[in-house]
Amino acid sequence: MIAVTGANGLLGSFVIRKLYEANVPVVAIKRNNSDTSLLADLNTLTWRTADILDPISLQEALEGVSGVIHCAAMVSFNPRDEKKLMQVNVEGTKNVVDACHVSGVTRLLHVSSVAALGRQKNQTHISESNMWIDSPYNTMYGQSKYKAELEVFRGQEEGLKTIIINPSVILSRGNWDRSSAQLFKYVWRQRPFYSEGSFNYVDVRDVANQIHQLFFSEFEGERFISNAGSITIKDFFQKLAVLLNKKAPAIKVSKPVLKVLALAELWRSYLTGSTPLITRETARGADTHFSYSSDKIKKALRCEFQTIDQTLGWCAEFYRKQMELKN
Repeated sequence: MIAVTGANGLLGSFVIRKLYEANVPVVAIKRNNSDTSLLADLNTLTWRTADILDPISLQEALEGVSGVIHCAAMVSFNPRDEKKLMQVNVEGTKNVVDACHVSGVTRLLHVSSVAALGRQKNQTHISESNMWIDSPYNTMYGQSKYKAELEVFRGQEEGLKTIIINPSVILSRGNWDRSSAQLFKYVWRQRPFYSEGSFNYVDVRDVANQIHQLFFSEFEGERFISNAGSITIKDFFQKLAVLLNKKAPAIKVSKPVLKVLALAELWRSYLTGSTPLITRETARGADTHFSYSSDKIKKALRCEFQTIDQTLGWCAEFYRKQMELKN
């Protein structure tokens, strides 16, 4: 039996569906009172409640489980979330590794991020062999995922069979108030601004398929980048705007202006308790152009990736229909 942490999230829900459709006995792990609407149609799915910050509940949830796919994580670039990021991503992963040992789990697939590979100013192309070096181009989130990987490496040394997948920005259908899906909401609302720079992307369906293949493969003690390609922020918004029949952001905001806005947003967030729309970290990386190599996973799994047009078309169709239903 395979357990999936963060099963109710964007990626976790697709991983669950992949296992479910393959008739693999699966346990979906969620926190108490979590929204499970993404998997509401799977009536026979087994749910267990646990918190990765509660070792006892986690051990109980892994009873009778032979393998774990660890999707649960926190993504934030808000400076106020630094402590929580470390708790959820680092301490939470430590607890998952420890619970695997206690519960007799033999295999763990950890969902990390390309952010855990680290970035430096003069780098343009990054692979799995990249060594982490502290740098202003690394985010708090990246640090937390890097330290989480160290816990997985510890588990490997202690006898647990582990494997790590490092996705780039995952594009998906789902709740557009969460994760990268907020990009679709931004264009739908016809926000006017965009920045220089680019980002790396991957289709959630590709990541879920690769997780399934890697978990049941002979690979062990390795990590694999999952990245379909890179695109400028301007081009991304323009493509998406056409698909959603909306006006694309047309006002380019320079990096110095973004830094000023980030400071203003920080004060606004402190006063209102809301999440800042721009942070110092996102402003710092606004004009960067990093790319990540997916050669290793392509060769290992003999797989290809959805193109950006295929992914955006698939996602946009879903969000258009969602808005039509609301209207």
